[in-house]
Amino acid sequence: MAGTEARRVAAIDCGTNSIRLLIADVTSASEAAPSVLSDVDRRMTVVRLGEGVDTSGEFSPAALERTFAAVEDYAARIAAHGAERVRFVATSASRDAANRDEFLSGVTERVRAAVPDFDGPEVVDGDEEAALSFAAPRACSTGMLCSPPIRRGRCSSSISAGIHRVRPGNSSRS
Repeated sequence: MAGTEARRVAAIDCGTNSIRLLIADVTSASEAAPSVLSDVDRRMTVVRLGEGVDTSGEFSPAALERTFAAVEDYAARIAAHGAERVRFVATSASRDAANRDEFLSGVTERVRAAVPDFDGPEVVDGDEEAALSFAAPRACSTGMLCSPPIRRGRCSSSISAGIHRVRPGNSSRS
């Protein structure tokens, strides 16, 4: 397609039980044309970050260790694939844990080791989490072309929607 512009972007969705990675090429012929999202790499790892948070109010050392190991792996994949932008969204358990700053700084340190200009993770509120969860399937049904198509139960709607909401200043690479 003449005049198309492709960007390689990455999104990480860190929830209470799993962490998901999507690295994708987003191609758009023009502002008016629908974008095409093509998977480059897609992963999901069960880390159980929220294990025991309801009881203790904190992330356990073991849960942080599992999550940080997944983050290191995902950051290396993002760097290897040369993503131009990265968005890391933390949801649910990350909003309330007393040691959330330890989690956020640990994520930032590990991602920046592979992607030096990473701005840091975002902890989204419940409304933003719901909006992201709603946006991805809606985008695929109303003009956003997904390749392969998003299938129910296969991916996180939050990260698929997050790909299209990567902030302009977040981890631009030259």
